[in-house]
Amino acid sequence: MAKKIKYDNLYERIISYENLKAAFFKATEGDKKYHPDAIRFSMMLELNLTVLWRELKNGTYRVGPYKYRVVYEPKERGIWAPSFRDKIVQTAVHFVMKEIHEKIFIKYTYACIDEKGHQRAAHQLQTNMRIAEREFEDPWIVSIDVSKFFYTIPHVVAKWVHRKVVSCRKTLWLIDLFIDSSPPPDWEMLAGLDVNPRGLTKIGIPLGCTTSQDTANLTLNEVDQYTHRFLGHRYYVRYMDDMNVIVDGKERAQLLKRQMCSFLRERLNLTENPKKSQIFPLSQGVNAYGFKIWTTHMKVRDDSKKREKRKIKKMDEKMQNGEMTEAEVRQAVNSWLGHARHSNSYNLCKKIFAPYPYIKVE
Repeated sequence: MAKKIKYDNLYERIISYENLKAAFFKATEGDKKYHPDAIRFSMMLELNLTVLWRELKNGTYRVGPYKYRVVYEPKERGIWAPSFRDKIVQTAVHFVMKEIHEKIFIKYTYACIDEKGHQRAAHQLQTNMRIAEREFEDPWIVSIDVSKFFYTIPHVVAKWVHRKVVSCRKTLWLIDLFIDSSPPPDWEMLAGLDVNPRGLTKIGIPLGCTTSQDTANLTLNEVDQYTHRFLGHRYYVRYMDDMNVIVDGKERAQLLKRQMCSFLRERLNLTENPKKSQIFPLSQGVNAYGFKIWTTHMKVRDDSKKREKRKIKKMDEKMQNGEMTEAEVRQAVNSWLGHARHSNSYNLCKKIFAPYPYIKVE
């Protein structure tokens, strides 16, 4: 058996002045550069980057406090945003670690990877469905979703998955700083939910952090390797904690669901979402990655349509009251239209935006 490679000597690359400066520019892309913290940092950019580099070099760097806010799209979530300087460090870590992660991830994982994303995941799933429909006599889909995923990742597991890949002690120290700085779990939100099989107390990483996204992706890489490589299931796709596998026959689907759920519980101390983790015939289609997907076509999900109808109505009212400009409304709508263009939804878009002639549907 080939020896697994562990990557060392990464820390100097992470904390190099050039990497920190590149991370700063990444953290200030688009409208982010107008954030007060970004403006203050950029006013004395060279000095602030030098101070940050010196703290990292000397091992005196510490993670600052997080800012909490609630977002309601696509559903209500609590976001813990890091301070601006912490965001720079997390981005610097990501720049180096993503090169390593992309070498070990399977081809069919689509989260937090350049040139991938949920839309490509949807197209890959549809491709798998078309192939399986021809190849299998009775194709079934196994859909697994992790319950309260970010909020329940155990710190011991988060550190373990990084240590499987990295042996650089200083890099692991820095990653551990971010994991250990995670706000305490919201036990009231998790009360009554079967999301912590071993009853660990240090669980949860902050949703909204670059390091958290990388850690989450690396954690579920364990499921990717188990399902795709160890069990040998070819028609597998994952975007974040949404996993879909196609197998031949209901019994095989039932078996695979048990195997994947057991792996989540026993190896990662995570729990499947009982409502979203299901098996069903391929002919039924699947709700995944923002779309309702069949072998023949793809549509935008109903909840997404309803949200966009409410959103454009409110924005139009704000525009009429002078609170938004027409250009701002179009810009906000274009992101959803970009998503909808990946599906067979031209007539739907025309219908939604018919009352708003300044919105162009192409």
